[in-house]
Amino acid sequence: MRRILLLAGVIVVALLARGQAQSRNLDIYWIDVEGGASTLIVAPTGESMLIDTGWETDGRDAKRIVAAASQAGLKKIDHLVISHYHGDHVGGLPALSKLIPIDRFYSRGDNVEPENQKWYDNLKTASGGRTRTVKAGDRISFGGAQALVVTSNQKVIDTPLKGGGPNPLCADAERKASAGLENSGVVGLLLSYGRFTFLDLIDLDWHQEMELTCPVNKLGTVTVFQSDRHGSWDGAGAPAFLGAIKPQVVVFNNGPKKGLGQAQVDANATPALAGTKVQPYERNGYARAAALPGIEGIWQEHLSLLDQDPKHNTSRDMIANVEDTADCKGNWIKASVAPDGKFTITNGRNGFSKTYAAR
Repeated sequence: MRRILLLAGVIVVALLARGQAQSRNLDIYWIDVEGGASTLIVAPTGESMLIDTGWETDGRDAKRIVAAASQAGLKKIDHLVISHYHGDHVGGLPALSKLIPIDRFYSRGDNVEPENQKWYDNLKTASGGRTRTVKAGDRISFGGAQALVVTSNQKVIDTPLKGGGPNPLCADAERKASAGLENSGVVGLLLSYGRFTFLDLIDLDWHQEMELTCPVNKLGTVTVFQSDRHGSWDGAGAPAFLGAIKPQVVVFNNGPKKGLGQAQVDANATPALAGTKVQPYERNGYARAAALPGIEGIWQEHLSLLDQDPKHNTSRDMIANVEDTADCKGNWIKASVAPDGKFTITNGRNGFSKTYAAR
């Protein structure tokens, strides 16, 4: 009898622990790596995914990532996705790999331009050559959440997702040439957790945005969109793309002098392809996002020090960092997503938060 009671007690404790684990929210941390788009996702079970590692600058970004991981209660990173081989996205990996264990690595493969060989070598060394190459359509499942690879290696998913279909905004929409291998070849992800969806295209360019949404919107609509190209929406943020995905919330992962307010037109990209009619659209990136039908909130990693016009930045309560790089505290922005689709976004600088409900 004593043994039976003991066994029953163990089962009850296990069930309670399981219930507590399942009741936890999914958390997303937008880590301030000065525009490098490092994003940490922690599933309700505690399993984690990190996208990109920031700059190599004196180990600053690696330390900020580890600080966020520690706050989330992590002892390791389960999945690390390296979106592409630019120094602001994989420069911090050598330092990070010395500070916290990393189990699994993902990337688009080993095709790399000579000028970016150093950054690819960072991945190769840290992973010990154990990197899984992912292509559009692949899925990475972790702890009740799922990340669909929607673009990789200059390819996009073939079949429209639920909610996708013909996109009327493509008529007379501006077309641009590819920005080159790195930005057009990124590993872009669509995370799903119940009704909540999070689209993270990192540095994807205008050309590939149009591939995803014109003439057919393959993505459907999304709950939260992390701005691509750091919010420098000369080479991204195509109106036909933004209007198709209809985000409820946009998070600009900009730096103080990177992204918003920055002119970043690629040398090999034309303003508009020859013979293309162009519908007029809002040129300022923040104002373009603010004008989207159904937009409920815009958050920024940094106040744009290149363009501090209040009309070109969100409410100061929703900006995580307002200083220049030398004085920056490295505050994060965090989203906590409940199983029913309600989610709260919090500013790590001041504790300001807003709650939304995924449509």
